[in-house]
Amino acid sequence: MNWNTHLKAQSTIATQLYHNLLKIAGKSWGVPLIHQRTLYKTVTERVLAHGAVAWCQEPTVRIARKLSTIQHPFLLAISGAYRTTSTAALQVILGIPPLHLQLQREARGTALFRLRLPLSTNVSDIDPSEIEEKATGWSTHPSEHLSPTQISLDDGGNINTGLRIYTDGSKTERGAEILALLKAVEHAVSLPTQQLTILVDSQASINSAAYPKSHNSIAWKIFKLLHSHPHIRVSWIKAHAGYIGNEEADRLAKEAVETENFPETPLELPKSFIKTFLRQKMLATWQMAWDDGDTGRLIHNIIPKVSLHPINWTRNEVLFFTGHGPFPSFLHRFNLVETSFCSCGEIGTPIHYAMVCLLTTSYHMAPPSQLTSANMVPEE
Repeated sequence: MNWNTHLKAQSTIATQLYHNLLKIAGKSWGVPLIHQRTLYKTVTERVLAHGAVAWCQEPTVRIARKLSTIQHPFLLAISGAYRTTSTAALQVILGIPPLHLQLQREARGTALFRLRLPLSTNVSDIDPSEIEEKATGWSTHPSEHLSPTQISLDDGGNINTGLRIYTDGSKTERGAEILALLKAVEHAVSLPTQQLTILVDSQASINSAAYPKSHNSIAWKIFKLLHSHPHIRVSWIKAHAGYIGNEEADRLAKEAVETENFPETPLELPKSFIKTFLRQKMLATWQMAWDDGDTGRLIHNIIPKVSLHPINWTRNEVLFFTGHGPFPSFLHRFNLVETSFCSCGEIGTPIHYAMVCLLTTSYHMAPPSQLTSANMVPEE
């Protein structure tokens, strides 16, 4: 199966979405560029991602090219760039990954989270059975809640009454902080009833455990135990602040990792970790393609690192930095003007008008070192 029919249908849908976008924004009027980008990310990409898990986990070169063709008009509409501008350059300027990489990322996420299918071994060795199952609903009846004195986010380093238990999981595995809190609560439950405080240097773990609708199954267990044992208190403690108990817990955690002297404790991978992993995988692939690409080299010199955040250039700035704009050096390539020279006699590049041209002196910028007009000649 080559998915030709599906891609053709997706292309038709994308064309309609593109024309709808043109109805609400032009190059100098309508919805701001940042909102156009949001519409693309939240509407167009969502529509095109339909069924991606079936056809875009490992997109072929042909699929990647087809998706790039689909994406290009949207990038032009959002940026206001000339249609000859490199797709790769616009992706980096707008912080929008290549469409095939974005859909691949979502397809892999769907395979792991929903279908519980493993990814190919060259991508990851994550076992879907190790991924945290999302807890739904309430851990207790909505009317039940923890005592106001049981949870505190104030620094409890000066607490010196009753029994104190210190936890630390920062030197061990992902999500170990909240697991350490669970083990501490379970140990506290086994002790004779007495005034007892568990001191944790992770506010995220405390907040998760105190929230009765948390999706974390470990947090559910902690909440139920604390609710049924109101004499157990949990307090945050500032890490690396000289508190002896916290420092000792930190040392023991580090020592256990270095010597591998700790019991095997099954720890589910949180969904946030998987999402971060897939995002980093996509960014690494995108960065490699950006570094090794043949187009957009002028923008690569300005923005060497890809990002999911837009540069927020105006349309005029996009035209200037790409060199694809109303400049003689660019227009002459398409025989739209008779010469590539400015009226002053120099080649009419963006840098020429911004720094050299005698006719635009009042608009000149201070020239950076090692930059000449030749550097800003638009790419073929």
